[in-house]
Amino acid sequence: MKIKDVEISGATLAPMAGYTDAGFRAVCSLCGAAAVYTEMVSAKGLIYDSERTKDLLFKTPYEKVSCAQIFGSDPYFIKAACEHKLMDDFALIDINMGCPVPKIVKNGEGSALMLDIKKAQSVVRAAVESKRVITVKCRTGFYDSSSCADFVRAMQDAGASAVTVHGRTREMFYAGKADMEAVKRAVEAVEIPVIANGDIRDGGSAKRALDITGAAGVSVGRGALGNPGIFALLNGVNASMSALEAISKHMEILLEIYPEKKVVNDMKKHIVYYVKGKKGGKEIKLAAFKAQSVKELKEIASYI
Repeated sequence: MKIKDVEISGATLAPMAGYTDAGFRAVCSLCGAAAVYTEMVSAKGLIYDSERTKDLLFKTPYEKVSCAQIFGSDPYFIKAACEHKLMDDFALIDINMGCPVPKIVKNGEGSALMLDIKKAQSVVRAAVESKRVITVKCRTGFYDSSSCADFVRAMQDAGASAVTVHGRTREMFYAGKADMEAVKRAVEAVEIPVIANGDIRDGGSAKRALDITGAAGVSVGRGALGNPGIFALLNGVNASMSALEAISKHMEILLEIYPEKKVVNDMKKHIVYYVKGKKGGKEIKLAAFKAQSVKELKEIASYI
């Protein structure tokens, strides 16, 4: 798949707030992810020099194709964020138009932009003026999926070089099944690459999504949590990592950015996914929640 002049060969890691930090992106890259996305970054936060925002953009050499995701609804701040020097290290910039979280939506950002196509277009046009490669991630709609194709076409007309469509409406949040028929309609409506997202958890679901939609590729979100090896499977690479190796590498990288206490607390939510459905998982999870150091978490991870 080619997005303007950016070549992406295989399944990608979707941006996920609170999860796709530098450590997890590195682990997924080592496991074969063709491209990885940062957590969504506030355009205003970047312009106002927020240290937390800068930390979200920390990247490692492991990433094959590094992509930044930003959010906002003010064209001025969007353009300024895209022009920021920290964006020089990223192959493309994705604009979030799919986040369903109420506080984001109330600000007219994230999936709220799907309710105002003209505003969404003005945001994309402003981003494109930065001369960066600009993409959009959206849902199939806000209340229903009837306008999905029209919205994606409008993003193409505004200058987006690709669109990733999560096969759920905003009102669905993360419940129900991803609607790949709606994604298919989006694919058929435009000439730019459309990437399918939603319920990609293994080789069978990835193949199904591609067969139904005809999309240019698939983006894996929650299916990669606790399972970064999914990218080795989907992209046909020999890059296996044990849970202990993955968790240790993840923490090693986070320690370059954050104090140990924050790293330990942040890793606990990831360990929940690593032990999900596994024998002894409940006990390992409870032990992890009590851990106070990286050393303790490594010892606990050795039992996964």
